[in-house]
Amino acid sequence: MESRRKSESTNENGKVYLVGAGPGDLGLVTLRAKECIERANAIVYDHLTNPEILSWARDDAEIIYAGKEAGQHSLSQQEINALLIEKARAGKDVVRLKGGDPFVFGRGAEEARAIVDAGIEFEIVSGITSAIAGPAYAGIPMTHRAENSHITFFTGHEDPAKTESTIDYAALAKLGGTQVMLMGVKRLGSIAREMLEQGVRNDLPVALVRWATTGRQETLTGTLQNIAQRAVASGFEAPAVAVFGEVVALRETLNWYENRPLSGKRIVVTRTRKQASALSNKLRTLGAHVVELPTIRIEPPGDLRGFAQLVQDAHVYDWIVFTSANGVEAFFDVFFKLYDDAREIGGARIAAIGPATAQRVKDFHLHVDLQPEEFVAEAVVKEFQKQGGIENLRILLVRGENARDVLPKELSGLGAIVDKAFAYRTVPETRDPTGAGRQLTKEGADLITFTSSSTVENFLALGLPWPKGMQVASIGPITSKTARDHGLNIDIEARRHDIDGLVEAIGDFFAAGNARKQS
Repeated sequence: MESRRKSESTNENGKVYLVGAGPGDLGLVTLRAKECIERANAIVYDHLTNPEILSWARDDAEIIYAGKEAGQHSLSQQEINALLIEKARAGKDVVRLKGGDPFVFGRGAEEARAIVDAGIEFEIVSGITSAIAGPAYAGIPMTHRAENSHITFFTGHEDPAKTESTIDYAALAKLGGTQVMLMGVKRLGSIAREMLEQGVRNDLPVALVRWATTGRQETLTGTLQNIAQRAVASGFEAPAVAVFGEVVALRETLNWYENRPLSGKRIVVTRTRKQASALSNKLRTLGAHVVELPTIRIEPPGDLRGFAQLVQDAHVYDWIVFTSANGVEAFFDVFFKLYDDAREIGGARIAAIGPATAQRVKDFHLHVDLQPEEFVAEAVVKEFQKQGGIENLRILLVRGENARDVLPKELSGLGAIVDKAFAYRTVPETRDPTGAGRQLTKEGADLITFTSSSTVENFLALGLPWPKGMQVASIGPITSKTARDHGLNIDIEARRHDIDGLVEAIGDFFAAGNARKQS
């Protein structure tokens, strides 16, 4: 994709990228797809696209929902075709995000043809189809040399304009092997009857995989004779992939995805959009379905010039104290605009609160001289006291504008000369391009995570209804106090006050709950 930005007023057409968004798991999105999303001027996405993909979009990208759900279409196919052409003719590079692969039982070919007829340049970016990934995440291999030698894919949802089905069920029955059906859960009963009438044996193993590769994945197994009845009895609904064949039996030993510690748990992450991935990825690895709902955003300080002056004079201080990774990033962003050599920081020693902050300092190839075992401001004061005092030492405290005043007061009380360098400010996040707030309201959650007092305050300021049964996990005592002050109960508090500690505490909490259920 071209890196240059096109103006809407130019006469030059943009380009349309028909991009496969994969089956749901963000880890299965291709690098090319991510690159296209990051550069696009406009993004048109489907119902089955994981909305978290939109977090990769530029802040100024136009984002349009064109989903098709049962009984309700946001836009007709003709309207979608016209929209893609309109945006491209306005000079925009357009990403059309389609669940799975754009050329596998979607309407990618129809859209591509309309784009070609309009004289617009286009590109196909293949994606991993749920027809393969869904069964794999359910522990069902498509092939096994002891079971089959071929695979057949077919759709259970044909063009409604057809007067009769073009699927040759007699041929499917004769062919055998592994057969995968997409988009046919509602017609499962009639499809199973047709297969039985064509001679397929009634005890053929069948599996249905719903919301494949996501934290909401569910799998239902049975036989051709009873799978439709089981689906109705359990309320099993689309979107789902159906697998017919002997390979379904291998799930008993190969089911890996649904057996993870947090499988089936819906967890809300409230960190900034930039920082959310560290926590989200760890939770997803354990099986959770993560809803990223950023409640805060990091912006430059109100007095950027004043902050830059303090950074420029950093070499005159005895100590520089960083209280967060955000502060480290902001400090060195300015520092390396002023200097081209890290040695210009002079003889100042460095203190950092928390391993994430310390690691960010080390990323700039600088040594951390003081790091307290506890990740709170009070612990820094104790460490300085252990070192014999700091009377008359000059300390530059790099922090956010709305941070607590405990640390500067305590350091000044010990006789230090403290200058506060406001590196950034935390403001409420008002944008919700992924529709996470709507998703939380509609579908609820098992747990919400808070990693700072500001995430608590700004989440509550959104005014969203509190989902029934949603519990609270806090990164540490200061965040917990803020939550309690606002009337919340704390169900989980990390013993180690960082992201790894929070994830560990969440895992232990649900493991203990599962153990109680089994006892």
